[in-house]
Amino acid sequence: MTASSGLGTAHLATPELLRSVFRRHAAGVAVITAPGPRPVGFTATSLTSVAAEPPVVSFGIGTGSSSWPVVAEAEHVGVHILGEHQRELAGTFARSGADRFAPPTRWRTGPEGVPLLDGVLAWLVCRVVARVPAGDHRIVLAEAVVGDPAGAGRPLLYHQGRFNGLRD
Repeated sequence: MTASSGLGTAHLATPELLRSVFRRHAAGVAVITAPGPRPVGFTATSLTSVAAEPPVVSFGIGTGSSSWPVVAEAEHVGVHILGEHQRELAGTFARSGADRFAPPTRWRTGPEGVPLLDGVLAWLVCRVVARVPAGDHRIVLAEAVVGDPAGAGRPLLYHQGRFNGLRD
């Protein structure tokens, strides 16, 4: 069913409609990591700064994601803001079945055992404070414990299904 208005044709909300609308929303690209028997990580464009006092961030993760079982139990997670020079890294962490921590990925074990990626624009280690059900996802709220905002470069963006650099 569609409805016509002065703004164009409206469509009933479906998963496809939501995906189509959000392909037009440019978003910063982050990678979330968590320690486990084997470290896990995934590319996220849903990262949000929630509060400054205390410093809390949120991100969404699908409960069908290969990373979810570890994130569901993790006390701490890593949040990494990617630079435009890290398109390949973003793709690796977005790809299902990839060995995300194998070379050429460069990483080290950081505070609280969290895997930290090298060469990012900024990173945080956060303590998970809540996991809120939201359809087939969970919204994870996490309080920043330690971090570093001093990486060099420009941010990586996701738009229209592609990783892009920021243009002036």
